[in-house]
Amino acid sequence: MGIARAALVIMLGNVISRLLGLVREQVIAGLFGASSYVDAFTAASRVPTIVYDLLIGGMISAALVPVFSDYAGKDREDDLWRLLSVVLNAAALVLSLAMLVIGFLAPQLMGLFAAGYDDEVRQLSVALVRFMLPATFFMGLSGILTAMLYARQSFALPAFCIALFNVSMIVAALVFYQYLGVDSLVVGMVAGTFLQAAVQFAGLRGRRLRLTLNWRDPGLGRIVRLYTPVALGLVVSAVGTAIDTNLASRTGEGNLAAMRYATTVTQFPLGLIASAVSFAVLPSLSRLSGTGAGCEEPAGSPYKATFSLGLKMILLAILPATAGLVALRQPLVQLIFQHGQFTATDTGTTALAFLAYSPGLPAAAVDQLLIFAFYARKNTVTPVLVGVMGVFVYLTVGLSLIGPLGMPGLALANSAQLISHALVMLVLLWRAVGGLGDLGIGVTAIKAAAASAIMGTLCYVLVSVSGFTPAASSTADAALSLAAIGSAGVVIYVLLLVALRTEEVTQVRRALASRIGTIGRKLDGEASARDAK
Repeated sequence: MGIARAALVIMLGNVISRLLGLVREQVIAGLFGASSYVDAFTAASRVPTIVYDLLIGGMISAALVPVFSDYAGKDREDDLWRLLSVVLNAAALVLSLAMLVIGFLAPQLMGLFAAGYDDEVRQLSVALVRFMLPATFFMGLSGILTAMLYARQSFALPAFCIALFNVSMIVAALVFYQYLGVDSLVVGMVAGTFLQAAVQFAGLRGRRLRLTLNWRDPGLGRIVRLYTPVALGLVVSAVGTAIDTNLASRTGEGNLAAMRYATTVTQFPLGLIASAVSFAVLPSLSRLSGTGAGCEEPAGSPYKATFSLGLKMILLAILPATAGLVALRQPLVQLIFQHGQFTATDTGTTALAFLAYSPGLPAAAVDQLLIFAFYARKNTVTPVLVGVMGVFVYLTVGLSLIGPLGMPGLALANSAQLISHALVMLVLLWRAVGGLGDLGIGVTAIKAAAASAIMGTLCYVLVSVSGFTPAASSTADAALSLAAIGSAGVVIYVLLLVALRTEEVTQVRRALASRIGTIGRKLDGEASARDAK
């Protein structure tokens, strides 16, 4: 499957998943608002997420996909399925042990994460952590199966499977809220992770999976060696996350919830654009990188061309998405979340948090591809070292700004961390591969940034002049109005790219014209054949 086609498949799955994710957050906001219940759930859910990232999540792109890709040739089928069996069984054992440790240390963990809350909220978070433990197990198995499917160039099932998690949380919250309160979210979380693992496992039906555990398997040894530096870096990142949650808990009730809702808005374009392109490119980069981690790529190498294509695709999409979201942030947050228990004050707090997060949005999108580019070269050390630096940047900026700015200061610190990380990674990749200056990346970035700035300004003017506010309109009317303004922004952006003679847009226009011409000639030929009869 080509990179563009694979990216489109992942993107479509992410569109569905992210839309359902917005619905999920709408449901949570409507039922609980930006309350201490959501604070407790958010703090508690970070524990299984961190454990998953440490044990499996960080391994997917850093080690599992690259190593599975090496085994994915037709002449190594038996070795591939043996390795998958070994990895699944080893992960099941490690995850089970991790669940026991987390359950035992839950009070101490939540004392660290939720130190700013009162005893009642902390006790609630402890109970929620323990209820979430099965989700950690199923998340881990699902992540391994996702890596396997990616390595085999099968992108559809993992892409659409993510939606099951959001559907489960939505249904559980709506059905069990009256009986279980915030515990209904945990029911949905556990059910969703189970469905993800079960469906992807079913996608491997008929394959040669065995109950085997060989700690000396050479494939498992490669995975461990590649992942060990990443794991060490993730430990530092986990400490940063714990400190972030701790600091947020001290800025006032509801602020952690507002940061959660703002993060949902930022994650939509990241999942739609950056994740789709990066995961589509990773298997190809892994196969095309024939050099060692410390060797330059030759001029005109397929590795450089593939990376350049992925980076340009991300820049052309994430920059206008960021500009549009910044321009429409207030009415957008109001439209999505301001229902039920979610008040106008919560809308203002969430929109402010998003504004502080927004400078880091393009950097986060680019950074994901940069990290994958190093992973494809079997270099997992460099991203880890830069990640440690990023945590120190966050702590320095966050501790400096939390006093005068409060919660927005922490969001700005997150943006500073992402921007510094992306810049350093770009410079290091530039040096590692022997330069990227002949690929036109800078020209594309400048044109996309200029067009995005103009488009975002015009969208802001349209909202201001129209006096549009979702609160004064029905939900349907508000959605249509925002969709119309957003669509106008897209048209303006594309026209500006055309006016700037952006190479990628010109190539798309030529491809479409060629395709239309081919269809036209085919139709003419069929008409002539009918006339001849």
